[in-house]
Amino acid sequence: MGTTTENVWRRVDLAERRLCLSVNRGCHRAGIRGFFAAVSRLGDGPIWYVLVIVLAVAGGPDGAMAALQMTVGGVLGIAIYKFLKQRLVRERPFVSHDDILCGTAPLDRYSFPSGHTLHAVNFTALALTQVPELGLLLVPFAALVAASRVVLGLHYPTDVVAGAAIGALLATGVLEFWPG
Repeated sequence: MGTTTENVWRRVDLAERRLCLSVNRGCHRAGIRGFFAAVSRLGDGPIWYVLVIVLAVAGGPDGAMAALQMTVGGVLGIAIYKFLKQRLVRERPFVSHDDILCGTAPLDRYSFPSGHTLHAVNFTALALTQVPELGLLLVPFAALVAASRVVLGLHYPTDVVAGAAIGALLATGVLEFWPG
């Protein structure tokens, strides 16, 4: 994207550095780091794959609809976040700031937007539309996934906010075109 984009990210990164450092302090404690690394790993996909399968098999017609919507939303979400990451090329906090600890290996190079958060919000919204009883489990888990990305030094808060917004918009779009 060139120098202009790099300069914009540099300014935004510096503005968010203090908050990132504050949240990332938890990563210096093994128990906290381990907890958020496990949450992040589950948010990589395993929890969502299991949820889609369980809903499709045991969730009745509403569960099957949610599973189909989540599958479509997931595929679209991957395409959107990969497209954005390849064009917006924002370095991760632990890369840009030596004092931010990387708590677990990232899945790819760039940080904007948070794909984990995008998918957590997207899948949670789609599942709750058809099976609202899952809210007691999915809403806290999605919030933990989002928090894990900043705690682990992998994302800036704006990456997470953007991922959540894109995930919510994507879920809204899927429901608009395929209401079930």
